[in-house]
Amino acid sequence: MSAELTVRRRHSRPLWWGFVPFVLASAVHVFALFAANEAVAGPTKLLLMPALALAAVWGMRRFTSTVVLWLLLAGLFFSWLGDGAGTFFPFAPTLPLMLLCFGIAHLCYMGVFWRHLAVRPLPWWALVFAAWWVVLLIFLWPRAGGLAFAVAAYGLVLGGTAALSTRCHPVILCGGIFFLASDTILAFRIFALELMPGWSSAMVMLTYTVGQGLIIAGAQLSGKPATIRS
Repeated sequence: MSAELTVRRRHSRPLWWGFVPFVLASAVHVFALFAANEAVAGPTKLLLMPALALAAVWGMRRFTSTVVLWLLLAGLFFSWLGDGAGTFFPFAPTLPLMLLCFGIAHLCYMGVFWRHLAVRPLPWWALVFAAWWVVLLIFLWPRAGGLAFAVAAYGLVLGGTAALSTRCHPVILCGGIFFLASDTILAFRIFALELMPGWSSAMVMLTYTVGQGLIIAGAQLSGKPATIRS
């Protein structure tokens, strides 16, 4: 009886406990950006994805398979490399490396959305993300210069991630949309800064942290607690 009670208590650990470090780190980082406090914003940015990885591991029993966990962790790892591209690779151009790292992260998410977390067919209205890609290129292609093809390719995986999120739990869908919003704002800040208000830098990270957090939370909500057999 006591052993059964212990197992049940372990299974009943609230999922949100695992997100506390991520939420705190995100709040500090985003508020620092709104306050233009780079001394705090810089270091806390590198804490975000490790803290979210902790949340993913905390709720690992809810994932439908270990493949889901590893694909999500891979996505978070490459997102972390993208966040710190300038810090981790000071000898290389930051923007191409950032696009590469985040591109790989999105491919990880696309794989897990398509193969493991889908609960419905792709809806017709997912075509809106194709329209988003076309509009993005209309605005950014003339401004991207030598990175135009890289931006176009990265836009494809961005739109692909958002489109595939429509097949998943509604929380994942919301996460995919927030992630897309973050990268859209960032793209305009990089290539069309004169069109963006100063506070848009903080909005990049606000939408980014919300999007990433919702993707992990939605993946956990998509599964059921694992059963332990004695």
